[in-house]
Amino acid sequence: MDSLNNLTRRQFIGAAAAVPAASAALASDAELVQQEPAPEPIPLGAIGKVKISRMLLGGNLIGGWMHSRDLQYVGRLFRAYVTEQKIMETIALAEKHGINTVFETGGDFVLRHNKENRGHMQFIPHIEVNAGQSEQALKDHIKAQAESGACALYVWGVSSDTLMMNGQAGKLARAVELAKAHGMPIGVGSHSLLVPKEMEKLGAPVDFYVKTLHKDDYPSATPKEKRKEFMWVTGENGYYDNIWCINPEETIQFMKSVAKPWIAFKILAAGAYHPRDAFKYAFSSGADFVAVGMFDFQIRENCEILSRTVRDTKVRDREWRG
Repeated sequence: MDSLNNLTRRQFIGAAAAVPAASAALASDAELVQQEPAPEPIPLGAIGKVKISRMLLGGNLIGGWMHSRDLQYVGRLFRAYVTEQKIMETIALAEKHGINTVFETGGDFVLRHNKENRGHMQFIPHIEVNAGQSEQALKDHIKAQAESGACALYVWGVSSDTLMMNGQAGKLARAVELAKAHGMPIGVGSHSLLVPKEMEKLGAPVDFYVKTLHKDDYPSATPKEKRKEFMWVTGENGYYDNIWCINPEETIQFMKSVAKPWIAFKILAAGAYHPRDAFKYAFSSGADFVAVGMFDFQIRENCEILSRTVRDTKVRDREWRG
């Protein structure tokens, strides 16, 4: 066969040989971070005494997890791109564009970045709570997270949802009480709206909530008649990693009554919405902060959109709480 995709063999080999030379001529991502002009800082808010950028860098793409619906190859593709070096470059780029906090996973990388690059990035790690955990084990875990260099802590949404599903909201509230002893803001994360509702009912000393929020009109969203609480935990009703907020309107209405900062997450529905639409929806609906997983090549645009969105959000039914 004398051709390959309409190229002769000689042309193909010549083109392939040119790739390394062209790649070598390009600046590395680390160099590009240094070369970019300093952007306008994105807006800040506060949780307790901690100043936090209105957009936090989500930790899934640092910790090695990416939502992929039912596409089996995506995880492997993601891990091939997001190397340890790429993570470090992404954190540096995020800080340069005004993001000052990494959320949920990635504390070790943040500490390394701060040491090696003289950075000032903060991080909020999660607390894992489970039914069989002794109180002493929970205390030890919380202490380790609090002493990791964190600026705040929050109970992981998977833990919160699972405890709530199994009728153990009391243990979740107890975890918050134990964490409060460390003198930093303590949050509770969840996909289920039942979690913040119950924490408010119990009077748990929560400083902020981390609750999913996204619209539900994208093609792969679970149809309303098939949605069920905790389906992301149980896998019921054909759930395949495709919806994280099953009742956005109810979430928005309830959060109006909560006088605590709200970090909204999963606002892009794992890529189903463009940031310009998702950011507008989140902030106009009452969110005070958004946690967004981003690749390095998305950071600059997302920060520009974020700043513009916060500036242009004139009407909110919920006053700013952070």
